[in-house]
This record gives sequence, structure tokens and C-alpha cells, in this order.
Amino acid sequence: MIRTRIAPSPTGEDIHIGNLYTAYINWAFAKKMGGKFVVRIEDTDRTRLVKGAEAKILSTLKAYGVDPDESVEVGGEYGPYRQSERLEIYKKYSDELIANGKAYFCICSRERLTEVREQMKAQKTVPKYDKYCLGRQDAVKKEIENGAEYVVRLNIVENSEVVFKDLIRGEIKINTDNLDDQVLIKSDGFPTYHLAVVVDDYLMKISHVIRAEEWISSTPKHILLYQAFGWELPIFAHLPILRNPDKSKLSKRKNPVWASWYLEQGFLPEAVINYLALMGWSHPKEKEIFDHEEFIKEFTLERVRAVGPIFDIKKLEWMNGQYIMKMENAKLKSLIIEMFRDKKLDEVVVEKSVPLIKERIKKVNEYWGIAGFLFERPERYENDLSEQKELLISVADRLQGVESWNADAVGSAMQDVATEKEVAFGKFFMTIRVAISGKKITPPLNDSMEILGKEECVERLMNI
Repeated sequence: MIRTRIAPSPTGEDIHIGNLYTAYINWAFAKKMGGKFVVRIEDTDRTRLVKGAEAKILSTLKAYGVDPDESVEVGGEYGPYRQSERLEIYKKYSDELIANGKAYFCICSRERLTEVREQMKAQKTVPKYDKYCLGRQDAVKKEIENGAEYVVRLNIVENSEVVFKDLIRGEIKINTDNLDDQVLIKSDGFPTYHLAVVVDDYLMKISHVIRAEEWISSTPKHILLYQAFGWELPIFAHLPILRNPDKSKLSKRKNPVWASWYLEQGFLPEAVINYLALMGWSHPKEKEIFDHEEFIKEFTLERVRAVGPIFDIKKLEWMNGQYIMKMENAKLKSLIIEMFRDKKLDEVVVEKSVPLIKERIKKVNEYWGIAGFLFERPERYENDLSEQKELLISVADRLQGVESWNADAVGSAMQDVATEKEVAFGKFFMTIRVAISGKKITPPLNDSMEILGKEECVERLMNI
């Protein structure tokens, strides 16, 4: 059985957009192979936990349609799926490593650790722990019995080659002389990422570890742990990290990174997911627009490129606009009403306006900026209309006589006024547009005026 996973940490506002990308690849690969996708919460860094973050992560994944087969909410036969509920499991395996000489206790102070590393830097060697406590375990254990704080470290063999195959990057080699005797159990009794991820992946029968390239340097440490336990390795695949258009790493200092932000801004989940699918991967037929099912069908890890893809919000906006244009009017209407629920929009007006705006907006939240005048009279005008009052009153008078209020009749009546007043159509209709909406760019004027109704249009023209 193919089993994949993601293991987000609830230490931020939500799941990072890059982690959503990783989640989607894991989800799609599992679906393609008839396997299972697991969401495991890595909450062992107790100092950085954010209240409510776990629930937010799970709800955001659901909103994007990346639903786990097993999780803290769904359950499953390999739970618990929250690391803080698995402490006894980690202790058991840590004790096993210690008993077999694969790990050891360390009571070195932070001050000593800092001093050792600074000395190694000065000697231009890899700064790492010097195994001081390894050679004095009996004394260390006595101090622990007397209340000394301790950690558990992996005993890494010196000058050994760790080799593994990455499905995306090929063969990778790292010498153990470049690796530290990593901490496995912290002084608070919680496991570090390294121990927990290996134990959990093994016990949860994860077949493919598909994660971001930033974890490549940690993979040899994980392989050494697998070997120390005598466990079979999973298959590794390290995805490229998303980058800004300037090729810097995607970070909240330069761009919005929380996945829920994109939904709040009016991006459609299916458009965002479609765009993420193209990060480092291309459709065999070079298609840019496709749904979940097609991605699952066409996706292979072998087609993922190792080079960091550019995450360009402008390109995402274009794609989102394509999805909006193809959307059923009724669905777009519902999204608009939900997006602006605090304004309690008139549903009839929204329904009538949707055909006018759906090819003009790239995000749902742009609706108010282009169609808000249909609900509220403008308070400011983008052109000075102070010298146009006489013309506007003439138009208002003519519109009073329009019996069948529809876009064609409204347009015809206004053209007659423009002709009689000998005003160029371009200038004339721009004046009316600004008077009605406050803006120089709007949905089709005549159709907008039909939606507003005769009384409202006349009052707006009269009261400039």
C-alpha cells in the first residue's frame, strides 16, 4: 500500500502555501496509486505553539479539497496522529537505541556546547558536538539520577558514507563527518523532529516521504536512525522550494504565505491548487488549466523538476480569472454574497450584475470595487462634474420619460441627448458613467443603469 503524509507544525497562523503545495503533491500521488494520505500534527516544539493553529490548518486543507484519509479528526488504525500524544512511544524507541549503544545521554550545558562549537569554527572544522558525554556514560547517568537535566543524542559513526536515492534528484551522498550527534529527546522529554518523524513514518507505514528540499540535509540523519533500528527505508522525494519572482525563498517578509489568506482575498481553491500543481511540474500536453482528477491521472514524481519554481501572484490572478470566467453564474453569485456577507448585499442585484462583471474581475473580492456603486451612491467622483450639471439635468429629464426601463431604451435616450447637445459620445458617456458610479471604469453603463432603476439613476444625475 502506498502511503504518504504531511506533518505540519501548528506554530503559525495557518499552513504555509509551500506546505499546501507539498500536501497537494502527497495527496495526488496517494490517490493516483490507490493509497492513503495521512496528516500528522507535529506539535513537539511546545514553545512555539499557536493556539487554534491546528484547527486552522485542518480546515484550510479541507477548503482546498486536500482531505486526509487519516488524521486527528478522521482517525485511523495508526494513531494517535498528534505527536504530543505519542511521547511514550518515542521514549520506548529512544531507550532501545540507548540499550543498543546507538544513542547516549548528554548533560552538557548550553555554555559548554557554545564554547565547543566556537572552538571548532575557529579551527575551521564542522561545528558539532564533540561526544564528550559518550565516553563517560556511567558518570552521566549518576548525575541524571541526582536531578541533572539531560538530552538523548544519536551516536553517529565517524567517516561513513550515507547514500540514498531521491526520486527527483537522483543519488545523494553525505559523509557522517559533516553530521552532528543530533538530539533525539529534548530536556523537556519531548522528541525532536528527527526522532519523531522516523518513528512515526515507520509505525504509520509511510512508503514515500515526499517533502521540501530543505529537508535533504536532514535525510542522512533519518537514514542513520532507520539503520539503527534495523528498519527498511521509505522512498524519498524532495520537492523544490517555491520562490518569489526575484528567485528568493518564498517568505512572509515579501509575500503572503498563509494558505487561507488566498481564500480570504477571493482566490478560488481550485485555481490555487491548479497553479500549485504547475510548480516544478508540467502537464504532458502543456495544459495550464486542469482539475483534480486530471492532475491525479497525469502526475508523476519523475516529471517534477528540481529547480525552484517561481510563485507569481500575478500569474495566479490570471489563472483565477480564467476560473471565474468559466464559473456558473449562480455559483459566482453565492461566492460574492459570502465574501461580502457583512454588507448584506441584495441577492437580486448581485444576480443581475454577475454577467456584467465575471470577465472583469480576477478575484472575488474585486467585486465591490467594480460593482459597489450598484448598492451605494458614490461619495467621491474620479472626474470633476461641477461644470456638467446642466447636461446631467438634461439627461435626467429625458430618462424620466423612458417608459420601458431597459438597457437599450436607456442607451437610446442618452444618445439622443448627446446628439442634441452636440457632445461627443466618448466624453458624454464618460460624464454619465462617473455621475452614476463615481468611477471612470465600470461594467457596461446601460446595463448597470437598468439594474439601478429609473428612480435611482435620475436622482444620482440630479444631485451632483
